[in-house]
Amino acid sequence: MRKSIWKNAGAALVIICQSAAAQVLPAAAQSPATAAGVKSEFLRSWDAYKQYAWGHDVLQPVTKGYSDWYKESLHISPIDAYSTMRVMGLDKEAKEVERYIMDSVSFDKDLFVKTFEVNIRILGGLLNMYQWTQNPRILEKAKDFGDRELKAFSSPTGIPYYWVNLRTGAVKGEKVNVAEAGSYLFEMGILSYYTKDPKYYQAGKKATVAIYSRRSPLDLEGFDINVETGKWLNVNSFIGAGADSYFEYLYKSYRLFGDPDLKVMWDKSIAAINKYIPEESDTSLWYGYVDMNTGAKTISEVTLYDAFFPSILAMNGDISRAEKLEGTWYGLWNKYGLEPGGYDFHKQVTTDPTYDLNPEIIESAYYLYTITGKQMYRDMGQTFYNDILKYCRTPIAFSSISDVRTMQQNNELPTFFFAETMKYFYLLFGGNPTVNINDYVFNTEAHPFRRADFKPAELRKRLGIK
Repeated sequence: MRKSIWKNAGAALVIICQSAAAQVLPAAAQSPATAAGVKSEFLRSWDAYKQYAWGHDVLQPVTKGYSDWYKESLHISPIDAYSTMRVMGLDKEAKEVERYIMDSVSFDKDLFVKTFEVNIRILGGLLNMYQWTQNPRILEKAKDFGDRELKAFSSPTGIPYYWVNLRTGAVKGEKVNVAEAGSYLFEMGILSYYTKDPKYYQAGKKATVAIYSRRSPLDLEGFDINVETGKWLNVNSFIGAGADSYFEYLYKSYRLFGDPDLKVMWDKSIAAINKYIPEESDTSLWYGYVDMNTGAKTISEVTLYDAFFPSILAMNGDISRAEKLEGTWYGLWNKYGLEPGGYDFHKQVTTDPTYDLNPEIIESAYYLYTITGKQMYRDMGQTFYNDILKYCRTPIAFSSISDVRTMQQNNELPTFFFAETMKYFYLLFGGNPTVNINDYVFNTEAHPFRRADFKPAELRKRLGIK
């Protein structure tokens, strides 16, 4: 879940005060939170991307411009947005993206890319596109990208390097965090299933096992690790940004693939997490940092990415803990009007005032609403949605916020807004109930994969599961 916006280093930061934005769009802040309203806002933002940023990675929603992650575009917004289009029934827009990817996109680029980031967005997005279309040309694009990404896994430990060159296969970056090290099971497993080649899943599993096998006697993993030596570079253990999707994928990959090894790793990991990390009072529940070797509390900070954790707790059957944690995050949202990027729960101050249109708290509300049926979680979603409309909406799309204390906009529309934030709002408010958490498993970028498509006997053979 830890995902970056990737601001263009050469672009000037454009700031518009919240009061000015509210004057431009007073009616928008009062819009009812409905699936139809979410769909309309998604389409409005997508039309802006097409008009002002087509062919590039990211829309700049204040200046009506664009930016790219690297010196060439990787076409990340359309790849990320595609699955939401399908969920929303925007078939015309989806087919336009399909044609564009097939006819105009090549990944044969002399670029060093971040292995983790492109895995969840590009490989995950292409695989989801194949699920919807069954078009062999799309699968070939996914396989081509997977083969390029696979070069990153050439380290002595099997943990992928931070960077990989898409054309040459050169690698660099020996230091990675747990999420960057072990969040490949899901996409690599799906690629193995579709191509009937276990090498992808086995590479992803080897990386995950490399992290798990280096856990402490308390069954806790650390923070940063050297991919060549396997030595921990930071012994803080936590569940948030920098570790989150490692744990998420242990659970979700077991749910989709049924690999019993993953169940063992998940069960031991979640038991240790809940034993050592939580700090609970009568009114709050936080997951900060502890020393992986001693369990001693070390840092009392969280990031808004950590708000994904109620969704996993709820899926794992730990409803009471999930509900209390979501309620704690909801209180933080209401303290500022949007979630700050970082927060010290002991000092009760923000450590990072940005809000990047993140989906995690919305995702958890959706899971809890689906699992418990409690209206309070849909009501939470209405609060989230109306606040985003109030503070983040621009005349053409939505912008992330540079400071939740002033609600200044900063001219960035992260690609995960298309992939996750609007999808989870749409589903929370009742859009397309056929796509749900019982019949689908969502990757960390919210691309949904239908469980019934993955046959147990074929899974064992195609993924090489013992």
